[in-house]
Order: sequence, then C-alpha cells, then structure tokens
Amino acid sequence: MAVNFAQWGNDLYTGRRSYDIVGRRRTWFLISGVLVLLSIVLLFKPGLHPGIEFRGGSQFTVSNVSSTDQQPAVDAITAIAPEEVPRVSNVGSSTLRVQTSELTNDQVTQVRAALEDAYGVSEDDVASSFIGPTWGADVSKKAATSLVVFLVLVSIVMTVYFRNWRMAVAAIVALFHDILITAGVYAAIGWEVTPATVIGFLTILGYSIYDTVVVFDKVRENTVGITDQTRATYEERANLAVNQTLVRSINTSVVALLPVAGILFIGAFVLGAGTLRDIALALFVGMIVGAFSSIFLATPLEVVLRLREQPIREHTAKVLAARARLVEGGLDEDASAEQVAVARFTGQVRPGGHQGVAAQPRRKKGRR
Repeated sequence: MAVNFAQWGNDLYTGRRSYDIVGRRRTWFLISGVLVLLSIVLLFKPGLHPGIEFRGGSQFTVSNVSSTDQQPAVDAITAIAPEEVPRVSNVGSSTLRVQTSELTNDQVTQVRAALEDAYGVSEDDVASSFIGPTWGADVSKKAATSLVVFLVLVSIVMTVYFRNWRMAVAAIVALFHDILITAGVYAAIGWEVTPATVIGFLTILGYSIYDTVVVFDKVRENTVGITDQTRATYEERANLAVNQTLVRSINTSVVALLPVAGILFIGAFVLGAGTLRDIALALFVGMIVGAFSSIFLATPLEVVLRLREQPIREHTAKVLAARARLVEGGLDEDASAEQVAVARFTGQVRPGGHQGVAAQPRRKKGRR
C-alpha cells in the first residue's frame, strides 16, 4: 500500500497521472458557495454564543462534586434570579462551571450558598468571579483587530512575494471561506466562543495560508514564461501544480489532524477540559476546510482571475489552435509530449502548427 501510494504521488508529480481539479472549478465553487451560504444562515440563527469573556457577567465554579448533574445548578440560580438563564457546563469529571449575567453582591452570596447546598460541598469548593462588560468589549475589539491586521499583512506579504495581486486576492477569499465555515460549525454545534476559540481561528488561518502559499509557489514555478511556448495553457500548468502538491497537502493535513483529533475527542469529551475543547474544535474543522480551500478553491480562483488577462487569453487560444492543427495532421489530441515532438520533427506539424513542413533545426549562434 505504501509503495502504491508513493507511486501514485510520483505519477502525480511527473504528470503521468492527473486530476482535472482546476478544470472542474465550477463544481468546487458551487460546493464552497453552498457551505458558505449555509454558514452565514447559521451565524444569524441560531448564531454564535459568545463566552463570558466577551459578554461579561458572573461565573461560579463548583469543585469536588460527587455528581455532575447540571439541573441542581440551574434550579439554584433560577430560585434566586428567576429571570436568569444560566449556562452550566462540565469541566472535568468533578467540576461544574456556572455562568450568568451580572448579579448583585447579595445575589452572588446567595448563589454560592445555594450551590453549596445543592451539591453538598464546602464553602471553599465554590469560587465566584465577575467579568465586567467593559473588559469583555475590549477583548472583542482586540480579537477583531487581530483578525483584520492578520488579513492586511497576509495581503501585503503575498503581493510582494509573488509580485501578483491575483494570488493575494485568491488567498484572502480562501481565508474568508475557511473562517466563515468554521464559525458556522461553531454556531451549529452551539459551543461558546471563548478567547481560546479566537486563538484557534487565527491558528487555522495561518495553517491555511501556509498550505496555499506552497501551492501558489508551485503554480508560479510552472507558469514562468508561459506565453513563450505552445505546449500547455496557463490553466493546465496551474492544474499540474495542484496535482504535484496534492500528496504533500494530504500528508500534512493528516499528520496535523491526528493530534488535534486526540485533543478534541479525548481531552474534551473524555476528560471534559473545556478550554481544550474550544480550541480543538476550531483547529479540527479549520484544518479540514483549509486543506480543501488550498486545493479546490484558491488555485482555481487564481486561474479565473488570470484568464481575464488579454495575454493569457490570447495564449490559451493559440495553444488550442495549435492542438487543433495537430489533430488535423493525424495526431490524437491526447497525445503525449513525446508524440507531439516526433510529429513535429518528422514534418507532420511545425512548432507553429503548419502541416506538411519539416521542422527546421535551430542554428547555434556563431555558426553558419
């Protein structure tokens, strides 16, 4: 199996085997569009659930409980503040976290006593804290600022590195695609968005842009001087780049997902670590979506932008016209590069596509 996989990867890199990923871009755009639209709907209803760090409020932590049943905590809160809808979550196997909106000092004292009685714990086992709305708003502002700064820096760096604004635009669109779908999954599951979640979002953006840059670097390498030849179009060279980096993207994604999956399913669901759960879900979903966008969205979108340029359109038409003349000369349109070279050398078709005229060997400079 390992040998077959290695051979498969080698065939993709050399071009012996190829998947028309860029050519089927409408299919990938449709899939991405549906996922993004669904994510936007989920962001409105039911919407994201910001954690207490963003909205402010009171938080109670009950430790050393013999039962993690959440209903006694809910009953204790509503008995003191009937208008409250507390958020109760398990933290580990013997700890509960209860979050409410801002309570008065008297209500906090009463809630602590009620939680002690509800779970049969001592006074030292119930801790309370308060997060003001001003601090929560400041955290939200900094999270939004960090995201904007990240996107601006990515745009500048990619434009300078590739000397091509189209790749920067395609990469930014892919990043928005990744962040929207990840946020949509969060809204669908209903988990709270915490600072750890924001860190996870920024991490997956970095991972996604890294994968995209690797693919784009291969695209740039394959398309240097593209208009100086008539063997392949820009779209075909870009598709070759995606195929050449496909195995690397799969391997990187699988290796990265394995530890994240361990954190998510073991650390969060078995051990009940809330902070690990928040960041692990963002990483797990984001890495999968990021790998998809790097392969099926970023490069096809960059090709679409490139095909709007007049020189690229003219070159594509020139290549296709030359191939049509090859077919007229008796050569199959799916012929290999070696077959095309033989046909041109034997006089079936000249490099420019004229039939019946033998290709003239190029003379080296300095010889007559």
